[in-house]
Amino acid sequence: MTLPETPAGRPDRDPIDDPEALGERLQKVLAAAGVGSRRRCEVLIDARRVAVNGEVVTRQGMRIDPTCDAVTVDGRLVSITPGLRILACHKPRGVVSAMSDPHGRRCLADLLPAESGRLFHVGRLDADSTGLILLTNDGELGQRLSHPRYGVPKTYVTRVAGRVTGAQVRSLVTGVSLDDGPARAVRARIRDRSGDTCVLEIVMHEGRNRIVRRMCEAIGHPVIELARTAIGPVHLGGLPVGRVRELTAPERSALLADSPGSGGMMAAKDKETV
Repeated sequence: MTLPETPAGRPDRDPIDDPEALGERLQKVLAAAGVGSRRRCEVLIDARRVAVNGEVVTRQGMRIDPTCDAVTVDGRLVSITPGLRILACHKPRGVVSAMSDPHGRRCLADLLPAESGRLFHVGRLDADSTGLILLTNDGELGQRLSHPRYGVPKTYVTRVAGRVTGAQVRSLVTGVSLDDGPARAVRARIRDRSGDTCVLEIVMHEGRNRIVRRMCEAIGHPVIELARTAIGPVHLGGLPVGRVRELTAPERSALLADSPGSGGMMAAKDKETV
């Protein structure tokens, strides 16, 4: 059978089967994003577990534009943006949470390889605090991850002075009064009691200036040491102090699923320092 001619004089082709069609094959994009092998991704497509822009994919070979199409597997967003970088950094004590410092203090950029390119830090830790900071070349993503509107939890482990009671831990969750308004943790628990100090684990959504320190002071137990151990699904783990690593594909996808949003949604200034 002769196919009808296009206005350009070339037979029409199915954009799925046309090797010259724009975009990349969905299973190739999914495999590159770390979802699985191409064969595994084809199985997911056949099982109707993959959707593009909210529409379930019903056949193999669909071509997409990774720069603008949204792909989900089992309802969870997959990180497919070409060139997107998200790094985990273990900030040491004494390092300023900035990419440059006019006073010449050591900053996050000093921890990165020279070829890292332009990166934005996600949230802040004060100079005396240590732990996880994320870095990305997507400024809008950084804003979403930082802003309490999106509810991405941040987990902190802190050693405080004195013997914390169960009632005091509960007050961190029910709320304490600070000079700039009430504040409360999502979760809080005692991890260890040793001598005249306690180790607390505190999970927060908001990130006002030095908020974890001020909350602990409000219940009468000043912070001795403070570290952030997780941001959403990304954990500090065994990353050495002062080192950085690229997030894995599953970590990136889980993090993006925890911070939904689209271009132009965010204009909030990052003020988090804990």
